[in-house]
Amino acid sequence: MTIDIDALRRDLIDYYGTAMSSGFPMAMMDLSKVENASPEELVSIARTNGFDLSKYQVYDREEER
Repeated sequence: MTIDIDALRRDLIDYYGTAMSSGFPMAMMDLSKVENASPEELVSIARTNGFDLSKYQVYDREEER
């Protein structure tokens, strides 16, 4: 499965940014992790937080066949 990492990172930043502004200041550390995470780390963070990774799946022309 190929994941759109940029879209996933944006959504995780939004997720933690919302938590932070909703009174959870510890989300600031998680937000920093997301901003600096490798693609593999982002996928792990997303899974831990219950994100549906199928929403971020992209297909190469080769995979569509």
